[in-house]
Amino acid sequence: MIAAVGDRPVVRPHAVIFDIGNVLFHWDPRFLYERLIDDDRALDAFVREVVTHDWHFQHDAGRNFADTSAELIAAHPHHADLIAAWGPRFNESVGAPVAGMHAVVEALDEAGVPLFAITNFSHEFFPPFRAEWPELFDRFRNIVVSGEERMVKPDPAIYHLALARFGLQPGEAVFVDDNPANVDAANAIGIDAHLFRDAPSFRAFLAEHELLAA
Repeated sequence: MIAAVGDRPVVRPHAVIFDIGNVLFHWDPRFLYERLIDDDRALDAFVREVVTHDWHFQHDAGRNFADTSAELIAAHPHHADLIAAWGPRFNESVGAPVAGMHAVVEALDEAGVPLFAITNFSHEFFPPFRAEWPELFDRFRNIVVSGEERMVKPDPAIYHLALARFGLQPGEAVFVDDNPANVDAANAIGIDAHLFRDAPSFRAFLAEHELLAA
């Protein structure tokens, strides 16, 4: 949306770009492994030392689970069965919807606001996850998945790719993410980005941009 101030056109945001993990859904490897490991200390150690966020980040960057799991099992052979469970049971690491956020998506969509997403997510794990929530994700016009593109937030390249694919200029969209580095990267290229805390504060941000009533 473009308005004029004097002789200068002013671009106003009319679309919303979402992150998914810990914005629309809670995510934590513990959600899966607390079902498989009874001892709390063993669970803490396994999540901290074996299935680390750095290891999982490889999936977001496009590596196949067959390769990353083989490498991790070679390093931790006594945990082979637990590591192997990560791929087929990944959806169990996704928790409940974040309170109030699905209602925000619904309200924006019903108001005619174009919705998009940029998510750091495995190209293997995202399709079965998306399939469990068609009533939510069918409201999005396009979703850029890092594992499919082999580039991840906060790399500026994924934002530029997403904007081109969405048909948006940076000032035509707002962005919400729970990771400060991802928010900073979006702001740096001209997207007004909100660091997610909760649905009420995000609604207030959208109201400031006249995208949704507070």
